[in-house]
Amino acid sequence: MLGFHSIHHLPSASLTRLAPTPSGFLHLGNLLSFAITAHFAKRTGAKIHLRIDDLDRERAQPEYIDDIFQTLKFLDIPWHSGPANTEDFQKRWSQYNRMGDYEAALKQLEEGNHVFACNCSRSQLAALGNGGIYPGTCLSKKLDLHTPGVQWRLKTRPGRVLRINRLGAPVLKATLPPLMQNFVVRKKDGVAAYQLASLVDDVNAGTDLIVRGVDLWPSTWAQLYLAETLSKECFLKVAFVHHPLLQWRDGTKLSKSAGATSIQYLRNQGMTREGIYTEVAKMLGSRKRCHNWQELATLMEKHFAP
Repeated sequence: MLGFHSIHHLPSASLTRLAPTPSGFLHLGNLLSFAITAHFAKRTGAKIHLRIDDLDRERAQPEYIDDIFQTLKFLDIPWHSGPANTEDFQKRWSQYNRMGDYEAALKQLEEGNHVFACNCSRSQLAALGNGGIYPGTCLSKKLDLHTPGVQWRLKTRPGRVLRINRLGAPVLKATLPPLMQNFVVRKKDGVAAYQLASLVDDVNAGTDLIVRGVDLWPSTWAQLYLAETLSKECFLKVAFVHHPLLQWRDGTKLSKSAGATSIQYLRNQGMTREGIYTEVAKMLGSRKRCHNWQELATLMEKHFAP
């Protein structure tokens, strides 16, 4: 893993993004990721675009969308483009306003014979006990892509070598991880899956710097594979930073289901902005007070230096 202190001379960038999912109240791990994103945006000269990924309507609740704006403003996290508030988001910035873009990408995959239909259920795949790796069950079934209730999976080649541009680090080469072989690009409800929607949004926005947690390495490889398939050359030039995650003492990562780490919960307990930043600093092993995202990002550099 690249330590932050090893990044000295950085190339310039134009646009990065904050891309929270409104599936729960934002937690301390989200704060750390936002702080690191703002840090590298400042160091590269990139503007920050706020993009809220709300395609999963069952989980994207209005109170969670409100929480994103309330939390960013409370913590003084900057963004330069995107929705100003919840009403603005719903009117102009929801991913549902970009359905035509996703459908065009799916049509391109269909016409290029890059996808196949799959009618496997999650329970069927889970019963295989292979850790979520798709075994290619429907590859040879040749189901009609427009059969009701099927999902679309991308046809992938296990040996295909991908390249990733890492910010301030040598290019990394690897093949698509087993977990992402034949990954889903369209869900059973006909809506674009995360990997495709995220790629299309980044391409259309002109994103050239992506900062995300190490848990999203598989998604990065999947999106690079998809970008090659769709001939989205601009995405292949994007610079990436994958930062360490905030963890509990037992080594497990924080999640939105752990309410006690939500920023909303801590605010309701009377914790100040400085107190919340300091709480994250404590989880990184620091005993010093932390006042803002700039100080937190600096601490992150020291904590994860090689």
